[in-house]
Amino acid sequence: MSRSYDMNLNAPHSMGTTIIGVTYDGGIVLGADSRTSTGDYVANRCSDQITQLTEKVYVCPSGSAADSQVVTYYVSHFLHQHTIQLGQPATVQVAANLIRLLSYGNKNMLQSGLIVGGWDKYEGGKIYGVPLGGTVIEAPFAIGGSGSSYLYGFFDQAWREGMSQEEAEALVVKAVSLAIARGGASGGVVRTVVIDSEGVKRNFYPGGTLPLWHEELEPQNSLLDILAAAGDDTPTMA
Repeated sequence: MSRSYDMNLNAPHSMGTTIIGVTYDGGIVLGADSRTSTGDYVANRCSDQITQLTEKVYVCPSGSAADSQVVTYYVSHFLHQHTIQLGQPATVQVAANLIRLLSYGNKNMLQSGLIVGGWDKYEGGKIYGVPLGGTVIEAPFAIGGSGSSYLYGFFDQAWREGMSQEEAEALVVKAVSLAIARGGASGGVVRTVVIDSEGVKRNFYPGGTLPLWHEELEPQNSLLDILAAAGDDTPTMA
């Protein structure tokens, strides 16, 4: 008896994802998982969902991949022109307001939510959330994507003012790993970007190094690994 599985492969690419921005004493940390889906099918399991806008301003997208990408491309272009005209890098607030203008002006057509984070010499490290509809919200931390529904209570308990860079990055990685464990739309690896007055640092956390939660199983060797370790004791076919 055959079964037909409709995985909705023709659905638009969606970043059913988890994106996070956190401020710390001196800078900000952005983090995201790496799963991009098309319906129920994982179209890309290792996509980079932290995009550079300027030297020290980055953005994390969620929602429709196409909508998020086109907004990011336009804003990156406008910020480049802005930098040429003023002779200095654009601030984080300018980048967030450009995203707000594009998102609000096209709110009936766009399905994207973004988190903007970066550092500038005027205000230091800043995080802005631009959810569906084009509202811009400055906050000490912001979470978005489908995995964010699992994290609000966690952040209410875990976030605090005056964290160090190491504490903030550890919080971001822990939160994304929790969303990966709880939600099927988040997965893969975790990428982070740390931005402060000294520059930008990217970090990569493979899936096997992420914290395990109480309902998750320990990683197991594959059958090929077990057979290879058995060596001469492996049965052979005559």
